[in-house]
Amino acid sequence: MAEKSEVEEDDRVPLRLRPEWSDVTPIPQDDGPNPVVPINYSEEFSEVMDYFRAVYFANELSSRALSLTAEAITLNAGNYTVWHFRRLLLESLKVDLHEEREFVERMAISISKNYQLWHHRRWVAEKLGLEARNDELEFTKKILSIDAKHYHAWSHRKWVLQTLGGWENELTYCCELLEEDIFNNSAWNQRYFVITRSPFLGGLKAMRESEVLYTVEAIISYPENESSWRYLRGLFKDETTLYVNDTRVSSVCLKILKTKSNYLFALSTLLDLICLGYQPSEDFRHAIEALRTSDFDKQDPDIARTICSILEHVDPIRVNYWVWRKTRLPQLA
Repeated sequence: MAEKSEVEEDDRVPLRLRPEWSDVTPIPQDDGPNPVVPINYSEEFSEVMDYFRAVYFANELSSRALSLTAEAITLNAGNYTVWHFRRLLLESLKVDLHEEREFVERMAISISKNYQLWHHRRWVAEKLGLEARNDELEFTKKILSIDAKHYHAWSHRKWVLQTLGGWENELTYCCELLEEDIFNNSAWNQRYFVITRSPFLGGLKAMRESEVLYTVEAIISYPENESSWRYLRGLFKDETTLYVNDTRVSSVCLKILKTKSNYLFALSTLLDLICLGYQPSEDFRHAIEALRTSDFDKQDPDIARTICSILEHVDPIRVNYWVWRKTRLPQLA
């Protein structure tokens, strides 16, 4: 069902001059007798909304009303009432929802961060069912190729996977995104979502071994990337003892600390391990001492306090946090 909605502005014929609208009396917006700050709407916007109110209050479920909602959405995509009425029209008129999906995709070119658009897209996908899965995954992939951290696209993709399926290649997709940009925290988030929710991977415990190896390699390549360190900690969710005792975690910390560069997250991870009961070796003590500068206070026998002191200097943005962490450490007898 073609709609007269996406026409060039210069070609647009005002609704009052269109024969098919001659029987409709538009309903102007009522701002009350004394509006405090009246909005200076464009003539085109006011006319479209006046006619929309007329068909909406009359509950006119017609093809012309559907076309009118497209015009109204083009002028203001944030009007949830227009989107809602459009869905009523689509159902009543039994419109081919494949065409509606194409309409949404065209709109997404300019308004991809509009909440109503994504809600509407989900509604269409729900109606189409399993046949929509691949198209929805491809649609989000297209959006993410433009904006890799697009919140709505990631949210929609998660919904598609959980509702319609398509898990089989999702971990590979996450790998591809991280190969392009290892700092893409959204891709790390999606990776964790996949290994913990996919019905094909066996869950976090089954994936922990391979994921730790993958993450440690990522950390060694880019130790300044907070996302990979956070991901590593998440792999031991509710398994504190395993986290503390896994030598790969402490080893990667020591490896980074010995380089004396980009060691902020290695240092903070070591602090967390110590607070959870880890006993650092002499190698760690030597590595920590090597990070001191003449600006630091006098040598402190408590390695955890020393770490906090170093972090106060190398992480000035969170200096207050590290000062606070130091106050929460148990005092030496």
